[in-house]
Amino acid sequence: MPGFVLDEAALKAGEKLFRQECRFVAGADTPAALPPDGLPEIAFAGRSNVGKSSLINALTGRKALARASNTPGRTQQINFFDLGGVMRLVDLPGYGYAVASKTKIEKWNTFIRSYLRGRRSLKRVCVLIDARHGIMAVDQDTMETLSHAGVPYVVVLTKSDKTKQDDLSALKERIESELKVTPGAYAKVYATSASSKSGISELRAILAGL
Repeated sequence: MPGFVLDEAALKAGEKLFRQECRFVAGADTPAALPPDGLPEIAFAGRSNVGKSSLINALTGRKALARASNTPGRTQQINFFDLGGVMRLVDLPGYGYAVASKTKIEKWNTFIRSYLRGRRSLKRVCVLIDARHGIMAVDQDTMETLSHAGVPYVVVLTKSDKTKQDDLSALKERIESELKVTPGAYAKVYATSASSKSGISELRAILAGL
């Protein structure tokens, strides 16, 4: 993000923001169920089982704010969380796998694409990528949707504790090289782990900087 400096002041600002009360405010599975536009929204998108809910819980310091599950595709609506009356965190349904009919899955996908393209309150999307697998075709589709819609996004690697440091560094370098020429993408990649908490303070600072 242009002009942003990740220093001690930024880290403290991130910690302060995410110490605020964070509460579930709405779950939407149709456009009519979306809460009114208002607070700036930061959405978390990624493949099913990439660790979206676990990352949101780690950022907010809660154990079960967002429902984490070993069953892929469990999140079947867009969930909104109010963070201290300052911003909303938005947990999007995972893509790539779900226990549902093809018709229902396509309905979800259409709804999510509509949210990503037309939500005025949406300020940035964190596209979560499993550090063990890197960017896959379904991730690329989401990134292209965001680029075409003019929605800024940042790539966040999850489960970074489950891969070798050399492999992690090489993956970050490769993705950052690609993002430099990608419209709407922030050129720096952040590696996180909800288990070890590595990278969580830095991501809090980045989001607070918005």
